Amino acid sequence: MVMTMAADTQQAQQPGLRVTCGGFSSAGCREVNQDAFALYQPPRLPVRKHYGIVACIADGVSCSARGQQASHTCVTQFIEDYYSTPASWTVRQAAAKVLTGLNRWLYHHGQHSELRHNGLVTTFSGVVFKSNTAHVIHVGDSRVYRLRLGRLEQLTRDHRRRQGGDQHLLLRALGMDSKLEVDYHPEPLAVGDVLLLTTDGLHDWLSPSQLEVLLAGTDALTQSELEALARNILQRARAQGSDDNLTCLLVRIDGLPEQTLAEASRALTARVIPPVLAEGQRLEHYQIRRVLHSGTRSHVYLARSEFDQQDYVLKCPSPNFAEDLGYLQGFAREGWVGRQFSHPSVMKIHPPAASSPFLYHVCDFVPGITLRQWMLDHPSPRLSQVRAIAAELIKPIRYFQRMGMVHRDLKPENLILTDDGRVVCIDFGTAQVAGLEEIHQVLSEAIPVGATDYIAPEYVAGSRATSLSDIYSVSVIVYEMLTGQLPYASVSPVFDPQLKRHYHYRSVLSSRPDLPVWLDLVLKKACHPAPGSRYQVMSEMLQDLSAPNPQLLNTLKRAPLLQRNPLRFWQGLAWLLAMVVLVESWLLLR
Repeated sequence: MVMTMAADTQQAQQPGLRVTCGGFSSAGCREVNQDAFALYQPPRLPVRKHYGIVACIADGVSCSARGQQASHTCVTQFIEDYYSTPASWTVRQAAAKVLTGLNRWLYHHGQHSELRHNGLVTTFSGVVFKSNTAHVIHVGDSRVYRLRLGRLEQLTRDHRRRQGGDQHLLLRALGMDSKLEVDYHPEPLAVGDVLLLTTDGLHDWLSPSQLEVLLAGTDALTQSELEALARNILQRARAQGSDDNLTCLLVRIDGLPEQTLAEASRALTARVIPPVLAEGQRLEHYQIRRVLHSGTRSHVYLARSEFDQQDYVLKCPSPNFAEDLGYLQGFAREGWVGRQFSHPSVMKIHPPAASSPFLYHVCDFVPGITLRQWMLDHPSPRLSQVRAIAAELIKPIRYFQRMGMVHRDLKPENLILTDDGRVVCIDFGTAQVAGLEEIHQVLSEAIPVGATDYIAPEYVAGSRATSLSDIYSVSVIVYEMLTGQLPYASVSPVFDPQLKRHYHYRSVLSSRPDLPVWLDLVLKKACHPAPGSRYQVMSEMLQDLSAPNPQLLNTLKRAPLLQRNPLRFWQGLAWLLAMVVLVESWLLLR
């Protein structure tokens, strides 16, 4: 096999990211070609938007008879596995996961070869073109260049060392070691850029200046002409003495997604927000059975579909926000998140009908009560009850974290407690999705989103929300379930960038003296104002909610009496002051 081309290389005429590519690979003076390259351009626009276009190249190590197998497996499997990762993941996260798995497979099978030098080892260089960014992923000594305005720039660094003369020792490659270190960096794209991917059989024999001359005039070439140019570049390197396999892949950027604010407004407001509905009315084929919620931001209805006679929840934006692009963006994001994932602790949102002129979500009906209602019904719950709910509450948050998301607006109103004891998250319009943030965003959030009583201090202060921010929110909810109060004084719902809020923790024992002291230590750590002082993973917090943590108890023993037992401290102080008053009174009487 001379080359691998897993690609739909036809230039798509749809708006957004568009490329034209051409490549060629040759065994050169050798009998077997151990190089491989591939490019895949998804034909469907949504896939291309959320995953991008992938180009990659690999060079099997020549000392191994299995280098060809390694390189071809690497490029084809990388593309297949990359498009199987969750769309919410970043390119870096997805590529690292895929390459780690590939490296483990290559190394394992290489170690079981009869000849240790006959392992499955290959270099790898890839580029994921997503939105306006080229995500460069690299290990080994194959290369990625970028030609812009006639100037060629090398974007990768060779992982090799010169041994003497023209010999080089490869320091890093897939399948070489059980552990893998991959170079990654994003590069901005511009229309007209040409990305050049090469193996060492080519770039070791042609200088950058020579390549610049050969690549002149690529701005108007068709796909077949780019393939002919790639073949010509290989022939030039062969003529200059190349004694190795040669591969060249050219990718030209023909279009990038650029969306103005007006275009974003038209896209978000293309559908009409339904009017406020009442029981008995209809929205398309849905019969409204009950109004579940009617507020300033949204209206939520229990409705029955006449198609399958099943109950669904319809969530409609409030007409008050018809011109609020930030709100509409969050509403659209919530629908996207709800359609992407499937988890019993996350409410499912179904795809909208393409023919519908209305903007609303069709959600699975989750029977139960909000966690807020449960808290009102149980003002002094047992610790075992709260612990059981906390264990369920953590499940959707863990799922969000695995999917590369931060919820940012966890509160009792957004959580449903079902009859079988599950906690289901029913609102995620404010979710921060790492994979979506790599796509060009025309709208930004001027203020933090979420309820101010539950969002983390670092996010209120303007820093980026992280998984630790969600841990803070969970711990505040657990504290409130136990006490009916918040661990810190409430703040104004109006965001003030100059807000100087002092976080003074209120001991849970002041409201619930029947609770153990060690539990207070757990909650104090979980909702600590400083992210680095909190639990770093939810499993640790859940474990400490179940049993005393000796380390936390040791810190309590070393603490002053005021911190260890505030009630005893103030009782002792009051007793001392009473004694002073008695002594002074006795002295005055004498």
